[in-house]
Amino acid sequence: MSSPAQLLMLGLSGPELTSEEIALYRKIQPGGFILFTRNIVDPAQTRKLTDDLRDLCNHDPFIAIDNEGGGVWRTAAFGPTPPSAAALAEENDPKLIATHGNLTGRLLAQIGVNFNLAPVLDVDHFPDKQNALRGRCWGTDDQRVVDHAGTFNRIMRKQGVMGCGKHFPAGGRAIIDPHYELPTVDTSLDDILSSDLIPYTALMPELDGIMLAHIHFPKIDTDSPGLPSSLSRKIITNLLRDQVGYNGLVLTDDLDMGAIQNHYGTPAAAKEAVLAGADLLLLCHEFLNAEETLSALADIPHAILDDAMQRIEKAQRKIVSPPSFDGCEVKQIHHEIAELRSQVTGEDPVEEMCPGQCPPRCEPQSPVEKY
Repeated sequence: MSSPAQLLMLGLSGPELTSEEIALYRKIQPGGFILFTRNIVDPAQTRKLTDDLRDLCNHDPFIAIDNEGGGVWRTAAFGPTPPSAAALAEENDPKLIATHGNLTGRLLAQIGVNFNLAPVLDVDHFPDKQNALRGRCWGTDDQRVVDHAGTFNRIMRKQGVMGCGKHFPAGGRAIIDPHYELPTVDTSLDDILSSDLIPYTALMPELDGIMLAHIHFPKIDTDSPGLPSSLSRKIITNLLRDQVGYNGLVLTDDLDMGAIQNHYGTPAAAKEAVLAGADLLLLCHEFLNAEETLSALADIPHAILDDAMQRIEKAQRKIVSPPSFDGCEVKQIHHEIAELRSQVTGEDPVEEMCPGQCPPRCEPQSPVEKY
């Protein structure tokens, strides 16, 4: 059996690896890494960072990011931001959504990211609430989510970037933000099956991973008061794997969120999540304590760890090596993102010239919106 560290997806502190991070990651060999805005300055720096992460590993690591569009676009530091899922869905134009998927995949491939934690598959039951999902959902009904999120994911994956549906089973039913506290959703399984789970069942063959919500569903997990779905065997194994039939990669949301930290702590939550059927554990902020989490995983039965490792290794075999970095290709992608945003929102792009020596297609560079 491979090391339990393969079950960890760890964050980084800044735009360059520290000596402490290098020593830790080289030692434990985590399954993957996740980038945030704190790690991103410009395209070339980000690509060097992802190349450095690959060089530390004796396997192909997942290198993940949240680039959904709109307000959740970690690369906003160095280029224009595409429209949000909600804005694109309002246009109801598959070509615009396909363009978004194409540009997202091309940009992430250039900076060495192989796993986008998108699309959101939540049906938006409370579009006006500040519940962490405002503007991020592809629709208020399940068929719209299937059509729009499916188009985005399908085209993005053609660029060599894997996609992850979230937040299973029904993140769109939460009213409060799990970044701060654990939401409770008093909805029946029948209601969830008839609406919220339809995007997962429809798109399941095209999902490289599914991310779990930090939400308690008391009508599903009746004998586990307050247990988040991300730690629930009834939701992960019984519902997602056995009833829905998904045998791919299952990720927790960040275990450093308030919904988990206020009740469990990372090591205990990580153990419960794996016992419940999760494969990849996200430690996005307290990642330097990863060895404490590994200690908590030490006594998990081998059969459970073996199952998780088989799913991880199967997903890792789908990882595509990034193309050679091309700064002018990045500039061209930014130009096309700005055009897409202008077309959807009506905003005027702001001119930015392409620096350095560029191929003819970049000379002169067309206007690019900057944020």
